[in-house]
Amino acid sequence: MRTSRNTAFGRTTHAAGVDPDTRVTTLAAPADIPESVVTLRDGSEVTIRVLRKEDAGLERDFIRNLSPESRWMRFLGQFSEPSDSLIRKLTELDYRRDMAFIALSRAGGITRLVGVSRYSLAPDGQSCECAVTVADAWQGKGLGTVLMRDLIDIARRRGIRSMFSIDANENERMRELARDLGFKRERDPDDATRVIHRLVL
Repeated sequence: MRTSRNTAFGRTTHAAGVDPDTRVTTLAAPADIPESVVTLRDGSEVTIRVLRKEDAGLERDFIRNLSPESRWMRFLGQFSEPSDSLIRKLTELDYRRDMAFIALSRAGGITRLVGVSRYSLAPDGQSCECAVTVADAWQGKGLGTVLMRDLIDIARRRGIRSMFSIDANENERMRELARDLGFKRERDPDDATRVIHRLVL
């Protein structure tokens, strides 16, 4: 339930992804997408808003605190500590091509990032690659669905025609989330250990 309105899923390999070697011009976060407060299945509340450059510290702590399994499902790789270049890559976005929403939990005077969804426009300009990750303790509450629905909505409003993600075969949570959101599943022709989920917008 939203009081205001305007798990790991995918790995983005374009501008909103994990390749730290390239960077596009960062624009100011769009001001026309208001934040909202959402009540999850267990009654807990989170604030959903657009990711901003100044969220770098929250993003770093979020990745650092993911379990090895969740980190693997998100990045299809493993590392002990997110690099500075990776954090810049994930938080310094060109909002003409990229979008990311974060979920924030506030308790005891402490704000924590507990989920993030993002997309990056593919080179064809018609499709985008997406990903969603939820903190381990917050999985199973419907947060991934909330974050993805906001991402799908803004992609449609921007005229993007389709969305896809590349995932590990064994990512069962992703399979369920993708199915519930209407994504179609297919084998990755380039890697037998991965699948591609696609959604026509």
